[in-house]
Amino acid sequence: MQNGHGVSKHTIAVLVENKFGVLSRVAGLFSARGYNIESLSVGETLDATVSRMTLVVRGDEFVLEQVVKQLHKLIDVIKVTDLTRENHVERELVLMRVNAEVQHRTEILRTADIFRAKVVDVTPTTFTLEVTGDESKLNAIIELLKPMGIQELVRTGKVAIARGSKSARRRSEEPLGKSADAQRRRRDVESSQDPRVTGFVD
Repeated sequence: MQNGHGVSKHTIAVLVENKFGVLSRVAGLFSARGYNIESLSVGETLDATVSRMTLVVRGDEFVLEQVVKQLHKLIDVIKVTDLTRENHVERELVLMRVNAEVQHRTEILRTADIFRAKVVDVTPTTFTLEVTGDESKLNAIIELLKPMGIQELVRTGKVAIARGSKSARRRSEEPLGKSADAQRRRRDVESSQDPRVTGFVD
């Protein structure tokens, strides 16, 4: 416990200018205040000049609030959203290479089928599985396959997106002192989330 507040896990989405050094500055704000970043995913958005970072951090509620305020002050940060208290969808991908001894192959394939995992590579002695899902699903299949022998495991880190239209979600306000470019980016991002705009749905 710190500052009288409990320690908890948060999923933070940060839209930033796609520029050199932005990732290290954002990550540095968390580490400098004692927050351990449990996972970090980053990639381009529909606009190649804007990237979206998804961070999973664990720490004190009060300190997190201060960090989010500091993030808003970074010139290259367009928008910060704490998805933890919002209705959202989150996914993570795992690749793992598992021992495929003859007596275990059927059980491995049965387990993979139950968890909708894909076999993406096969050798005479191993299966490489690809699994996508939330944290609890991934942890469950990992525990089930440990007795067979997991040779290597790679996790991408969490990505998350809010459910529903923009109007149904709480949004962080744009702080004063932002550059004109960052303000334009924010307007572009919000207009692209307009619920009146329709598109293709899988």
